[in-house]
Amino acid sequence: MLNRVTLHNQIVVYQSRLFNSLGVTHAFSTRVGGVSPPPFQTLNLGNPQGTSQDSKENLRANMERLLAGLGMSDVAVATVRQVHGGKVASRRMQQQSSESSDRNLSYGLESQTQADAMVSDVTSVVLAIRIADCVPILLATDDGRIVAAIHAGWRGVLAEVVPHTITEINIMGVASARIIAAIGPAIGVEHFEVGPEVAEQFHTAGLGGMVKTIGYVKPHLDLVGAIKQQLRQCGITRIEGGELCTFANAGDFFSHRRDHGITGRMAAIIRPVCPQAGWCSVTPIN
Repeated sequence: MLNRVTLHNQIVVYQSRLFNSLGVTHAFSTRVGGVSPPPFQTLNLGNPQGTSQDSKENLRANMERLLAGLGMSDVAVATVRQVHGGKVASRRMQQQSSESSDRNLSYGLESQTQADAMVSDVTSVVLAIRIADCVPILLATDDGRIVAAIHAGWRGVLAEVVPHTITEINIMGVASARIIAAIGPAIGVEHFEVGPEVAEQFHTAGLGGMVKTIGYVKPHLDLVGAIKQQLRQCGITRIEGGELCTFANAGDFFSHRRDHGITGRMAAIIRPVCPQAGWCSVTPIN
């Protein structure tokens, strides 16, 4: 179970005990402690599509408040344009001297890089993905040196964004048994009704056990259960979280489905640990 934590500046987040034990700075944000007005009150970190939008100034102020609460006011933020697919963007320390080697890891809050996961071992960068019902997954190696942030809706699960991210970490030389996972707030099975065509795709993908029909008029989908199944199939057994429902807790969380699309976004953020004290360099947020 994740811990609910109120930071020194009154920002409320959820954190993993496992990651805290490694010294990995991370958080699953809530909607509490920001500056945005209704319907985005208050810690909004992203806009929905459509005409109802929060201001860019509010989004930036909220991200700065979140980072300040976590002691990361002086780091760069890496984001991606999330498209419900399986692509992974990455940045490695040995690529720092060669921008041409940068595999599409973009900086700032309005990235145009299309991906739904990021992997990094660059300690001057915090990874941030945004959610409002889809599942946020944070990964870290058991030494905290490599981290990942993943956004997975039902399309992302079928596109295997979680296994693709784990493969990227494996390529960086770390076995799956050394990876730890934390699953943040997401829509729970009780509130995630899907059509029969989506249910059929999950059966075809070997995830039919995550389609629930008993007690429901239409199929319901256990997204968190599907992700846990994929994590275990990839060899990851240390998994924390997954019990928090965005739809059911309007006080803490935004929910795209509950709020009919007019709502804000939370973030899941994570940063690698420094290999040695005093080694980290930092880059201001643009």
